[in-house]
Amino acid sequence: MKTKPRSKNAANPLSRATRTALQKAGKQARRTAKAFGTPVYVVRDGKIVAEKS
Repeated sequence: MKTKPRSKNAANPLSRATRTALQKAGKQARRTAKAFGTPVYVVRDGKIVAEKS
């Protein structure tokens, strides 16, 4: 029996809620970093880099 491949855009409500929560947390982290003048560390091209706000 063949199964359908899963799509990247999951219709699962938990997946959508998780994505929304992570985006909200990222925004809040950037706001906090800007308020205190500290960098936000992100992954770019497989490397961790400090991003100034």
